[in-house]
Amino acid sequence: MKPDDSDKILSGLFKKRRSEIFHDMPPMLKKQILSGFETELKDRSSFFLWMSFGGGAIAVCAALVMSFQFGKISSTGTGGQVVLEEVVSSHVRSLMINHLSDVVSTDQHTVKPWFEGKIDFAPTVKDFAKFGYPLVGGRLDYIDSRPTAALIYKFKQHVVNLLEHPSHLGDSFEPHLQTLRGYQIFSWTKDGMSYWVISDLNASDLQKFVYLWQ
Repeated sequence: MKPDDSDKILSGLFKKRRSEIFHDMPPMLKKQILSGFETELKDRSSFFLWMSFGGGAIAVCAALVMSFQFGKISSTGTGGQVVLEEVVSSHVRSLMINHLSDVVSTDQHTVKPWFEGKIDFAPTVKDFAKFGYPLVGGRLDYIDSRPTAALIYKFKQHVVNLLEHPSHLGDSFEPHLQTLRGYQIFSWTKDGMSYWVISDLNASDLQKFVYLWQ
């Protein structure tokens, strides 16, 4: 037998065996399978289209909401720009219109009782005369949309205003120094209270006062 003849015989046997194993797919089954593929492709295309446009828009909206909330907190919190502007205005106003104190006293036991019935919290009042920061009085003020106790101290010829009221932030924050309109301002929260200390003192001398208060 020639090699060509053996190849023809093997090829014929293979085709016969293949025809016995594999059969043509019924037209209806082929149509159902193709239809399923088309539906899946449409679903996937819709999903990716949503991710490209709808999902992206939702992500942008979420980012804007978070940005707004963060901006709101950062602008109105203890160290926020809006509140710091109010603190500076309070300090300047008290010096300009000769209304530094509603109660003039170097005795903390006189100043603290004066606030009773005027605000809905008991302010902390301290005197640091032996350290060069004597208490000279107190007054009522209004910071961050709430009644605030203002305590007035002196350091040489410089006025130091300390403002305090109950905190709405929850957590405690260490004193943080910021400068606004030429004034040094330390702000912090502790034990449920918000504090601001402001003066035209240099940062080092004002920081000593803050550490004494801590």
